[in-house]
This record gives sequence, C-alpha cells and structure tokens, in this order.
Amino acid sequence: MNRISGFDKLAHELNEAQRAINSVDEELGTVSFNPNDAASIEAAIQQVELIVDERLSAYSSNPIIGPLMIGLKEKYREGIIERAAAARLEEGHE
Repeated sequence: MNRISGFDKLAHELNEAQRAINSVDEELGTVSFNPNDAASIEAAIQQVELIVDERLSAYSSNPIIGPLMIGLKEKYREGIIERAAAARLEEGHE
C-alpha cells in the first residue's frame, strides 16, 4: 500500500496547531480588565497579544500557525472590546 507523504506532514502540522491553540486558550482565562477604563481594556488587549506571541512563537515554522496568530489576536481583541461594551450596557441598565 502506498502512502502519500504530504498527508503525514499536514497531520503533524494540524496536531501541532491544535496543541498551540489549546495552550493559548488555557492562558486567556487569566486576562481581566475594567470595562469602564480604556487603559485597562488596552492593557488586556496587549496582554492577550503577548500570550499569543509567547505560546505560539515556538511553532512559527508551522505554516498554519503564522496566519493563525494574526487571526487569533484580532479575534481576542474584538472579544475584549465586545465584552467591555456589553458590561457597560449592563451597568447602565442596573
């Protein structure tokens, strides 16, 4: 039976990417901020970007991880901004 060698490499890259993403997700639970303080929100965004860089830079040779790092940073940035806005709205209704 013949094996296609490219699939082994792709499977390895995908597994490596999954481990890297999991390590980022675990660390992100520790990020907190004050939704009423722009500096606190920006500090949280910077902290998230640092976590992504620290956790994923070891996998930078993986062709899946590089573009993924950029996407994750943007996703988490938007998530922090949305959570801050939702918290401010909630406080306004109380």
